[in-house]
Amino acid sequence: MEPNHIYQYSLLNALMDGVSETGIPASQLLQKGNQGLGTFARMNGELLLLDGKIYQLQAQGRVREAHPTDQIPFAVSTQFAPQRTRKVALRDKGAIDEALEGFHAHAKNLFMTYRVDGYFRYLKCRTVRGQEYKGQPLSELGEKQSVEEYRGVEGTIIGFRTPRNWQGFGVAGEHLHFINAGRTAGGHVLEVEAEEVEMQMAVARHVHVELPSSEDFNEATLTTDDEGVKKVEG
Repeated sequence: MEPNHIYQYSLLNALMDGVSETGIPASQLLQKGNQGLGTFARMNGELLLLDGKIYQLQAQGRVREAHPTDQIPFAVSTQFAPQRTRKVALRDKGAIDEALEGFHAHAKNLFMTYRVDGYFRYLKCRTVRGQEYKGQPLSELGEKQSVEEYRGVEGTIIGFRTPRNWQGFGVAGEHLHFINAGRTAGGHVLEVEAEEVEMQMAVARHVHVELPSSEDFNEATLTTDDEGVKKVEG
């Protein structure tokens, strides 16, 4: 992958339709960049790709390093090369968006990628527990998600900002996952606060999409449920 090009496997709409039985192996995703987000087969937990390793962020804040053969039904990644690094204060999750706007005022309709490192005063994270039956939609899983709170923790956030008109392709707006410095806890970020952390940012104008060829994907309706996405992705 060229620097700051985005690779994506499948579509968020497919997860909303419950398409998550199979995908690409974790070993293939590792060839698509140095940081990324996603989920695992049957939506069992959150995925975080960081510094050449893929982590499965599980319910109750547990973490395991992925096996090369683990199936990834949805993921977005990039070979991240920061274009700006600055210290930022995060009074809430919205402050991340403000930092990105301050970095590049003409990227509203472009993708942006970022990494945040440091000491976080507070984080509220969720993890999806996994499908209870084949084809269970993500909107149902969100109703039984595991939610954990962390206070005074060192770690890293990996995030992507997707243009609003790409809702359903991915998560429109901010999509970010956290893992602590010890690689023992983390999840999909719902809320965040920090007095000062280091934020690295880049604009991405090139998007490469690989779609599944499975029967499940072929039969999916892939209709964008904007309210459903907002509810489950926070």
